[in-house]
Amino acid sequence: MATENFLVQGFRAAAVNSGIRGKDRLDLALIVSDKPATVAGVFTTSLVKAAPVLLDMERCKTGKAQAILVNSGIANACTGEEGMRLARLTTAMAADALNIAPELVQVCSTGIIGQQLELACFQRGIPKAAQSLVGDGLADVAQAIMTTDTFRKIAVRTALIDGKPVKLLGMAKGAGMIMPNMATMLSFILTDAKIDHDLLQSVLKKVVAKTFNAITVDGDTSTNDTVLLMANGLAEHPPIAENRPEALAAFAAALEELCKELALLVVRDGEGATKLVTIRVRGAVTEAQADQAARTVANSNLVKTAFFGEDANWGRIIAALGRSGAQFDQSRVDIAFDDVFMVQNGLGQGAEVEARATAVLKKPEFVVTIDLHAGDGSKDIYTCDFSLDYVKINADYRS
Repeated sequence: MATENFLVQGFRAAAVNSGIRGKDRLDLALIVSDKPATVAGVFTTSLVKAAPVLLDMERCKTGKAQAILVNSGIANACTGEEGMRLARLTTAMAADALNIAPELVQVCSTGIIGQQLELACFQRGIPKAAQSLVGDGLADVAQAIMTTDTFRKIAVRTALIDGKPVKLLGMAKGAGMIMPNMATMLSFILTDAKIDHDLLQSVLKKVVAKTFNAITVDGDTSTNDTVLLMANGLAEHPPIAENRPEALAAFAAALEELCKELALLVVRDGEGATKLVTIRVRGAVTEAQADQAARTVANSNLVKTAFFGEDANWGRIIAALGRSGAQFDQSRVDIAFDDVFMVQNGLGQGAEVEARATAVLKKPEFVVTIDLHAGDGSKDIYTCDFSLDYVKINADYRS
């Protein structure tokens, strides 16, 4: 994607090396709006929340933000009162460098849990980043927030609101500790749309539920999961409002497309992953039970290792369904790999069908469709396989 696409009017950004992660890696970044923007946020549901998450949750309630300060390498999680003091202090340092109020600075951190931030790195990095802000700096920010990621994740959409173009740009990081339930997963979304805080928060919450909260790499939820959306209102259209349903629908659709693309990029880059798999449950008693069933299958280590081994082991899938809490009659369950029905009415379909299903599992992307024939509930969850490299990456993470 051409770098000229990584522009949203009124936003500038920069990423620098501050020394948090050695001498060569981008590890500290700023995203700045030329004017205070409407802000919305969705955060980790973990009871263990990092200091920056707690601070951002507090500041998001004001509905306004003008900058995001982010570092990689240290999560500033489980760091007590000192961690919160440093979160506030670093945002004050950023505010001073940008000549804005500290309350307008959101802050995010990703990296190792339990270590305190090194203040000297921020004292070096923040002024350097503030002096380097440019319109096309967002790609560098996407690079700076990577930890075990193997590629940067950026997506762009344009919505037409009353015939006027509205730009949305999003970036994300995440490859492990991914089962967001707002892993670490961070996402920053920028738009020039005009929309008030309450409506923006409502739209973002609904979109996150259908996108970022529908992915899993390893079933772990981070202390730092954060999605922040800033809308600076510079697009030339009347404000998006609930009493303007066409405008609202157009914006929400573009935001959902953007977030789904980013979410799938996170799964594709799952630590050691070689396959992207959609677990599609249909016919559950309720949507909530469909979610239970799909998520249990998607998080099963036995299922995920079978995907890696290209083994059409449907027994592991139906066993996971049985412990999911979803209600169904096992004699009515159908399971298909793409269009190959491995199980019909709860029974395997033999060696010839299994050979065709095994061919499906050799593909880099495929769909496992499970029909419980118990109701109208449905849910798609996106997951990946579980490879030898996943174990190696996480065994060596702090080495």
